[in-house]
Amino acid sequence: MIKKIADFLKKDIVLLISFCLALLSCLITPPGPAYLGYIDFHTLILLFCLMLIVEGLREADFFLYIGGAILNRTSSKRGLSLTLVFLCFLSSMFITNDVALITFVPFGILILEMAQMESRICYLIVLMTIGANLGSMFTPIGNPQNLYLYSLSGLSLPAFLRLMLPFTALAAVLLALFSFFGTERGSIRIQIGRTAFPGKEKLLFYGILFLFCLCSVSGFLPDPALLVLVGAPLLFRNRTLFTRIDYSLLLTFVFFFIFVGNIDHFESLRTWIRSILEGHERLVSILASQVISNVPAAMLLSSYTSRFQELIIGTNLGGLGTLIASMASLISYRQISSRYPKKKTHYIGIFTVCNLLFLLILYLVF
Repeated sequence: MIKKIADFLKKDIVLLISFCLALLSCLITPPGPAYLGYIDFHTLILLFCLMLIVEGLREADFFLYIGGAILNRTSSKRGLSLTLVFLCFLSSMFITNDVALITFVPFGILILEMAQMESRICYLIVLMTIGANLGSMFTPIGNPQNLYLYSLSGLSLPAFLRLMLPFTALAAVLLALFSFFGTERGSIRIQIGRTAFPGKEKLLFYGILFLFCLCSVSGFLPDPALLVLVGAPLLFRNRTLFTRIDYSLLLTFVFFFIFVGNIDHFESLRTWIRSILEGHERLVSILASQVISNVPAAMLLSSYTSRFQELIIGTNLGGLGTLIASMASLISYRQISSRYPKKKTHYIGIFTVCNLLFLLILYLVF
């Protein structure tokens, strides 16, 4: 049993780090009932329900159906590049950056091979990854740190969208330019086998469950009600979904909640973090994300400032940069390294240059 737990932790470095930090922080404040007060159950419940719904739609091949229908109408190399990149960019706003990359990166590699565009695979997979990380910043449900910071900030949904709209619009322009001018001209002839339509009844079912989540995001539906309205029908209809969602992400949140709650009792450390963060929330959160990734950075820094809008911007932009700045980026890297092991170094080089360019432009323009 202990070996299974150890193997589980080793597979996810962020989970392992969060567990170690939570364990060490227990030396400051011994475990007790107060730990329950550290945990943001609203974020956990909403994230849990969203993961169930998205996994259900993925199982029904809904996203591949949409992607295939669009790509079958594409006849040029540049059109193919734009389509693949913007599939990730737009879908990540609703299904999270992780799911967008899990779904469309293997699909994209297959399509690019069919189009005989292997020479551009590393470049376009990097752009797809950047697209997913930047598209997801537009909505509160696009990525986990948005969900967490949105609940803390007290922003309304329209206010959140207005905050991130300029960054998202500029990101879309940059992605279009990099995709178009980074791909040579030429026509392609590919015909993707049609994925079966999931069915109106199934889409309606998951659509209603998704609306319940949006009601919870907007504050109209209490968390216990959301858990019942989403969990009960899925237990009855498709309980295998509960075995396939990312529990390591939920555990990472719990461990960081404990860590942050405990170090809040360490006065000298609190004072030091506040001193470097005050007035520099955006820059500090970008830099912290490069080292510990943007989700942990958001959770750690949120206890030391009330300028949550700056943290939202900083941790979203902070997903650009290093390979671990957004853990979703590792999904693409694993796909490339397993299929093209000789291109790993080439991929990392392109990834680093493109990410830094996007980060510098988005940070300096605003």
